[in-house]
Amino acid sequence: MADKMNASKVNSGKVNVGIIGTGNIFPAYVKGCRSFDILNLIACADMDESRAHTAAQEWTIQKASGVDELLADPTIDIVINLTPPQSHAAVSQAAIAAGKHVHSEKPLALNREDGRQLLAAARAKQVRVGCAPDTFLGGGLQTCRKLIDSGAIGRPIAFSAAMLSHGPESWHPNPEFFYKVGAGPMFDMGPYYLTALINLLGPITAVTSITAVSFAERLITSEARNGQRITVDTPTHLPGVLAFESGVVGTLVTSFDVWSDRSHIEIYGEEGTLRVPDPNTFGGPVQLWDRTKREWNDVPLTHSADVGRGIGVADMAYAIRNNRPQRASGELALHVLDVMQSFEESSRSRQHVTPTTTVKRPEPLPEGLAAGQLDGSF
Repeated sequence: MADKMNASKVNSGKVNVGIIGTGNIFPAYVKGCRSFDILNLIACADMDESRAHTAAQEWTIQKASGVDELLADPTIDIVINLTPPQSHAAVSQAAIAAGKHVHSEKPLALNREDGRQLLAAARAKQVRVGCAPDTFLGGGLQTCRKLIDSGAIGRPIAFSAAMLSHGPESWHPNPEFFYKVGAGPMFDMGPYYLTALINLLGPITAVTSITAVSFAERLITSEARNGQRITVDTPTHLPGVLAFESGVVGTLVTSFDVWSDRSHIEIYGEEGTLRVPDPNTFGGPVQLWDRTKREWNDVPLTHSADVGRGIGVADMAYAIRNNRPQRASGELALHVLDVMQSFEESSRSRQHVTPTTTVKRPEPLPEGLAAGQLDGSF
């Protein structure tokens, strides 16, 4: 299947990319894609076609159109889906039906069944699915992966992770969707933490959680919609305990209900502790606890942090060229989605939930890659 899948799309030269959705994250993907030699960003589209034309002019993109026109363009090989979360599954399905490889912003879908259907459709069409976040391919988290794999902290036995804030309504111009089904702190920020943890520790086998909606309404204080109120339709405080196939156990909390912003991941090993950088970034700092001096020591990054959103798309392109698995894969994103959904299921049932999916840890990036390139040829 893999050989046929790769032979069916993109044989040589640069890989042509089109982006659907020109909202807040769009500029980061434009810059990120343009930093990789293998990617050729040639088109953008939006459900509001006028926004696509404005974005194309601002970012000097060759083609701008509505969504259907971009999907019908035979020159586009990979579609990047940057639509709102509620549209991810439908837009990705449309891209797959058009014979395109697709890389989606997170989450892959709003529930695991839609995610499974996406991957099944991709297999049937012999195209690939990838998904954000790709921050685990940055220098910070790749350095952490190397430290764990090389035994710097001994066998990992536990972890602690948290993303605590009071939500995006103070800065985001249109924050309402963050409080609807398919968002909240778990579906919005959980993918960064879960993807980082799975990359470091492997697949998750059990989830236990009790979730809460602490505030029934939220007041927007950002400039565009200042003073408007949002009805909250999804949990906003989600503490949980996770068990990994490797035997590691630990806690993850995601919350939009905490006034003092805080984020952290620490991995506890038999012989040391690793402090992991913010998984919503591509850099450091990375720190190891010195047991003798009882202090944190900064660890130089072993991989480049001079990358951004779009490295997962570039890795997909290299994977297509070289007939290898991509790292920010649909299978990884489906496992993350499965675990996120398990938080609410555990809370409702007051029981442990066993995720229905699993995934292999993505291969680490090799050291010493040249700027604008990943492993493999094109």
